Amino acid sequence: MNKFLVLVFLIIVFSCNKAQKEETKSEDLIMVKQSEMAALMLSMYGVNQANKSLILKGEKPKHFPNQFFNIHTANLTEPSDRNEAFKAYSDFYLKNLQALYNTTDIDSLITKHNNVINSCITCHKTTCVGPIPKIKKLLIQ
Repeated sequence: MNKFLVLVFLIIVFSCNKAQKEETKSEDLIMVKQSEMAALMLSMYGVNQANKSLILKGEKPKHFPNQFFNIHTANLTEPSDRNEAFKAYSDFYLKNLQALYNTTDIDSLITKHNNVINSCITCHKTTCVGPIPKIKKLLIQ
């Protein structure tokens, strides 16, 4: 009888311990909501990737993505990152992007595209360095 009680006790202890571990695992999987800026930058990446493909075919990008002006107002993951340097880098990016879309010289497309991408890299060197390797893939060699 004693062996039976010990066995039941051990089963109860181990099953409760397993339930606690499963509870902990589900807490670890909570997704953090993406910031407006993160979503905007993913969109920027996609547009710049499409532009790279067009330019490699010798074609000029056609429609300027006006939603990129939201770079000045989109909520950042870290609101304290919106400072004068961020504003200057954002303006520099938009200026380079407009130069790419406004060019009439097909021969300068690669240079202008790389200027856009390098403006992203320059900003990311000061804050949020993680995406730099991915951004560098957008450069045209």
